[in-house]
Amino acid sequence: MNLSLEEIIKLLENLKPETPPIWGKMTAQHMLEHLVFSVRISNAKLKVNCFIPIERWTTMKKVLESNRPLPKNFINPIIGENLIPLEFKNIDESLSGLRKEFSDFIKYFTDNPGAVLVNPTFGELNFEEWKIFHHKHFTHHCLQFGLL
Repeated sequence: MNLSLEEIIKLLENLKPETPPIWGKMTAQHMLEHLVFSVRISNAKLKVNCFIPIERWTTMKKVLESNRPLPKNFINPIIGENLIPLEFKNIDESLSGLRKEFSDFIKYFTDNPGAVLVNPTFGELNFEEWKIFHHKHFTHHCLQFGLL
């Protein structure tokens, strides 16, 4: 099943506040807000550094472009082991926030077609590479919550 990013975002509408994760400790709302955070990096609202040495970026891009899924229980060094405080009042607002940030992602790269922005794990990514990342990342979290 190879869903588009838009179809995957639509799947997230099936989340309920009480939907339990299959692994990890994030709640459904925490997961949505985690996705909001990652999309903000890709729409230039948040600037981060890559924790992978620059000489490994080429290898990491090969991993990104492979069919290899993202690892379960990965601890993002930017966020750490603890859950981050929630920004939105409820899961519906979190989903609306994700849609807005994703729309801003598309707009950013429409307005800046040659732009590259740093991903904390994969280094500098262009628009197509960010789309691959988001697809892989969103799919990973849909699997985490049993949506796929």
